[in-house]
Amino acid sequence: MSGIATRLHVSVRAAAGTLVLAILIGTLAVPGGTVRASSGATSIVVKARAIDAFKVTEPERRRFGLLRFRGGLELRSSSRKFGGLSALHMAADGENFVALTDKGSWFTGRIVYRGVRPVGIADAVMAPALASDGRPLSKRGWYDTEALAENRGWFYVGIERVHRIVRFNFARDGVRARARPVARLRSLPNNRGIEGLVFVPKGLPLAGTLIAFSERSLDRAGNLRAFLIRGRKRSTFTVRRSRDFDISDAALLPSGDVLLLERRFSWTTGVAIRLRRIKLSSIAPGARVDGPVLLFADLGYEIDNMEALGVHRTARGETVLTLLSDDNFSALQRTLLLQFTLLDE
Repeated sequence: MSGIATRLHVSVRAAAGTLVLAILIGTLAVPGGTVRASSGATSIVVKARAIDAFKVTEPERRRFGLLRFRGGLELRSSSRKFGGLSALHMAADGENFVALTDKGSWFTGRIVYRGVRPVGIADAVMAPALASDGRPLSKRGWYDTEALAENRGWFYVGIERVHRIVRFNFARDGVRARARPVARLRSLPNNRGIEGLVFVPKGLPLAGTLIAFSERSLDRAGNLRAFLIRGRKRSTFTVRRSRDFDISDAALLPSGDVLLLERRFSWTTGVAIRLRRIKLSSIAPGARVDGPVLLFADLGYEIDNMEALGVHRTARGETVLTLLSDDNFSALQRTLLLQFTLLDE
């Protein structure tokens, strides 16, 4: 897990990143110093080791089905708060991001690129997500913040253990934003609750609907339960479960389809992941949906406990998928950032 720190160059891009950081935390960072605000925000140093090959035994291979590997990073930090990354939102610029740890902390920063390859993390900040009373969510026992969706600057967050969805006015308040209640889904099993959130924008089927995917809440037929939330209206549908995979995150593609990040673990075969594409038009109350697998990877690939998925589109029109892993704050696991181009978008 040795890594190298990425050097920050003085440039217009770096200045823009600092401005975005200032908006996120409500104060300006002092280069090389520590950011502290009333929100508890703290700047941290994140070191990165490049991952040049996705499949260990085929270092020159870049194409994996409909995906092309752009590059990856193994991340580490001396900050004890760093780790457990379970949800991700990528900004439209493909550089700035907001992530969540499963212990209820925001992790914001900027991906540094060399060409199309990610080479490091800059402007990294961690801060506790705040409850409506200004205390950290974790102080209320509202941890396992596992899902994140965005709509016009509002961030919707799924909290697995208490089966709640809250939202934050992130565009206005950044990490100082306080949680506002959205929904409580009482019928979910312990530690198998909300893992993926998608907000459907205008112009698409189900516009204005928040879609919540459970990790492994099963119906009688063994399918994965999911929820449609629009104001006070609630309905359910299911996702066909196969090969013992559970849902670990979800994101909306520019085409409007839903991309599911799924994960499987057993003591005999280890961890495996896959990406599955679901037609948004197939989702409706009472429906059972399914879709093609775009990627399967096991321990023969550079993966870990992949739990977070973000999507952005480049200036050239390419759709880029960013995956993050949850190391469970364990020295035996890694925090990985992997990026792929989706070739059929």
